[in-house]
Amino acid sequence: MAATENKRELDREMQNKLLFMAFIISKFARAYKMNNPKAYQYLKKYGGLDYLNECWWALHTDNPYWAVRDIYKVCRSNGGLR
Repeated sequence: MAATENKRELDREMQNKLLFMAFIISKFARAYKMNNPKAYQYLKKYGGLDYLNECWWALHTDNPYWAVRDIYKVCRSNGGLR
């Protein structure tokens, strides 16, 4: 019984993580005038996606504006030009 509850909790957490990541990628795309696929590729290329994946829990508690700015700073420090 406990294993089933743990699986449900992990599934819920994974769903929340994926929903937040999609939300922020969309916000990033709008902020930097890209479409969503281009924003995804940019974030993947310059480490923003890794940062988002690792730090999503802390980022989701902040204002989306600041989360996007933090991700931008990570990308910029990894060679991103926008």
